[in-house]
Amino acid sequence: MRLILVRHAHAASGDPDELRALSATGREQARALANRLAAAGPELVLTSPLLRARETAAAIAKAADAGLRIDERLAPGATAEDLLAAVEGTAETVVAVGHQPDCSEIAAALGAGEVAFPPAGAVEIELA
Repeated sequence: MRLILVRHAHAASGDPDELRALSATGREQARALANRLAAAGPELVLTSPLLRARETAAAIAKAADAGLRIDERLAPGATAEDLLAAVEGTAETVVAVGHQPDCSEIAAALGAGEVAFPPAGAVEIELA
């Protein structure tokens, strides 16, 4: 399985945290990322339930003509074990949209080493 782990694009400030939407910059980042990732041919995009992640994931799913699924296991605090459980048995190429510092910690736990995840950052990981 090919996993593309993504940090959501730049979000606007505000409360409550779970309702923070993408900023104008974030919407541009999400579109650009979506266009790049579409070439990878993901069949499924999994996302945290938080709005900024859902908006990022929706842009990717639309550009890639992929399925989109919200998964509580990708909410802030997600672990590599949570992500592996979420992607198990889903598709050959999956995009998972989450948060920091979770993305860096998950990437390291899955053998990708130390990865910086700026907003709309992504890393591809081959899972056995």
